[in-house]
Amino acid sequence: MSTRTAYSRALDLTNGVVEMSHGGGGRAMAQLIDQLFADAFANDILAQGNDQAAFNLPKGRVVMSTDSFVISPLFFPGGNIGNLAVHGTVNDVALSGGTPLYLTAGFILEEGYPLKDLKTIVDSMAEAAREAGVLIVTGDTKVVERGHGDGVYINTTGIGVVDEAINISGNRAQAGDKILINGFVGDHGVAIMSLREGLGFESTIQSDCASLNGLITDMVAAVPDIHVMRDPTRGGLAATLNELAHQSGVGMVLNEDNIPIRDEVRGACEILGLDPLYVANEGKLLAICSAEDADKLLAAMRAHPLGEQSAIIGEVIE
Repeated sequence: MSTRTAYSRALDLTNGVVEMSHGGGGRAMAQLIDQLFADAFANDILAQGNDQAAFNLPKGRVVMSTDSFVISPLFFPGGNIGNLAVHGTVNDVALSGGTPLYLTAGFILEEGYPLKDLKTIVDSMAEAAREAGVLIVTGDTKVVERGHGDGVYINTTGIGVVDEAINISGNRAQAGDKILINGFVGDHGVAIMSLREGLGFESTIQSDCASLNGLITDMVAAVPDIHVMRDPTRGGLAATLNELAHQSGVGMVLNEDNIPIRDEVRGACEILGLDPLYVANEGKLLAICSAEDADKLLAAMRAHPLGEQSAIIGEVIE
């Protein structure tokens, strides 16, 4: 990140577009960083203006996750690539049972992309980070030639800490455990598909993308010995459970009548010939815990706004 400097004119965030010079390391790039990214993400660590972020971490094991976002369309009902990038990485860190603290943000921008739209994306990232209680502390910007990208790609890396006593891992599912989810499945995938060209249907469904760290904190406080947590993003609920079954060396049985699915999601999936259990989610988590803890965990989930529709949907078998 650059230090503040004086510019002959302000960055045109209304009619301007991304230019190759914005990725060239010179004055134009410094202005883009200063007047767009640094303004939106402002915090004391970022303001140091170094090529890296230096910070202290609280006591505990360090948790780190990284993800890249190449979604199309960039704007969709309920969000855009910006807040999605924050929510996704915050959740990946939080699902360890830990506390997300810091994010990095790397942007690959396509020449000609409107700065007005880029500002909307960046502002949504900043808002999502504030709501999740994390700081964006360092980043990078590159520009590719027109036609060599899809507007904006974002990579985010998250760092947090988890208490030494917490052991949530995909290899801990055991026969007899219960499987829980925090609400309706398939909303995000249907919201995205409804905007893609050639799919031929309309929908009022909005993406469920959200940062789940507050919900997860309440869950871990209620049941510290949660065995597994995972977000059913790409591949949906079914693919994620299949992945966990392989990781733990167990089987899983679902009660499909207990899985929360909106009628509109079912209808859209029928039109498209899809199974809603394989449709992508954001803002959803799967939790696996002992049968003895399941009701306590379910109550904690339902007490949180992002878990009001939580349900026990299945059981782990040998």
